[in-house]
Amino acid sequence: MILRALLLCGALAACKPVAQNAQSVSAGCTPPAATAAPVADAVGKPGPAPAGYDFPALTGRVVDAAGLLSVSERRRLSNRLVDVEKQSKHQFVVVTVKSLGGHDIADYGLNLGRTWGIGRKCFNDGVLLIVAPNERKVRIEVGYGLEKALRDEEAGEIIRNDILPRFKEGKYPEGIAAGSEAIIREITR
Repeated sequence: MILRALLLCGALAACKPVAQNAQSVSAGCTPPAATAAPVADAVGKPGPAPAGYDFPALTGRVVDAAGLLSVSERRRLSNRLVDVEKQSKHQFVVVTVKSLGGHDIADYGLNLGRTWGIGRKCFNDGVLLIVAPNERKVRIEVGYGLEKALRDEEAGEIIRNDILPRFKEGKYPEGIAAGSEAIIREITR
């Protein structure tokens, strides 16, 4: 069952007003088309993890703690996610983990998204693709700011149609790539 996740905080790219008008200054936000953090500044330092959670370090757009991707696959996917963020301003991070530490993947994903601060906090427009191969779990967490672009039903279809068939064949890199491209199609329409 896919549950909607609330991703809070904007550590990856804070919303910075580009125009000094009353609305943008008071809200601390600018419209999505006008807000862009430099790519070099886009990955911030993670906040403290909730008690009982052990998250990998946020090192970029692709955090492959489970070691499922080759260096070239990580680089290619990371470059693609950077390009998507430049185009759409939506942050999308792919993470693989060795273990969920006994946590439900929905809780793990929600807390990971909050801790890392995926998406701009003003718009809550981050996406997180989580793969936990040892527990045979995969999840797409979507910030509320993107729920119209990528609803629970679409996230479930992406997992069922694009990711799981490849994972069942042991083709994790292909499943991650196909799922990522399907997510990108939905959030950049």
